[in-house]
Amino acid sequence: MREHESAAPIPPQELTPPTDYGQYVVDILAKQNQLTGNVDQTVLRNCLGLSSSFLMTDVTMNPTTGLASWNAGFNRLVDVMVALHRKGQLELSTVNAASKACSECWTVAGSWRNMEEVRQCVKEVAAKLQGLLDENGRTYGGNKVYTP
Repeated sequence: MREHESAAPIPPQELTPPTDYGQYVVDILAKQNQLTGNVDQTVLRNCLGLSSSFLMTDVTMNPTTGLASWNAGFNRLVDVMVALHRKGQLELSTVNAASKACSECWTVAGSWRNMEEVRQCVKEVAAKLQGLLDENGRTYGGNKVYTP
């Protein structure tokens, strides 16, 4: 290429839409309900396992509403757990997954500046989970719950 020739113009980049944990959770739960009519706790645990990743992407890709969407998704999952608990169907592995998710989200919030609000959200979710535990606050159905 000669000096006076210019390179081909670079096409504009399409922006990737921000992630939305709240919508993701609604979509997954709705699809699951359509297919089986039941809550597959393996799917629930997978959604819980993604909470810290969605926390990072929701908040960074959408600073104005990312925290709200992430919080909505996390709370919806725990609300489903509360419903399963009331029916006597909640599995210990799901409680453990939620406890681990809280721990991971707490760590993410502590690793970034200006994430105090996230820690408050995690505290609220953890309080809901605490309400599901046995009287001693450390077991569920007589079995030890994951603690970091």
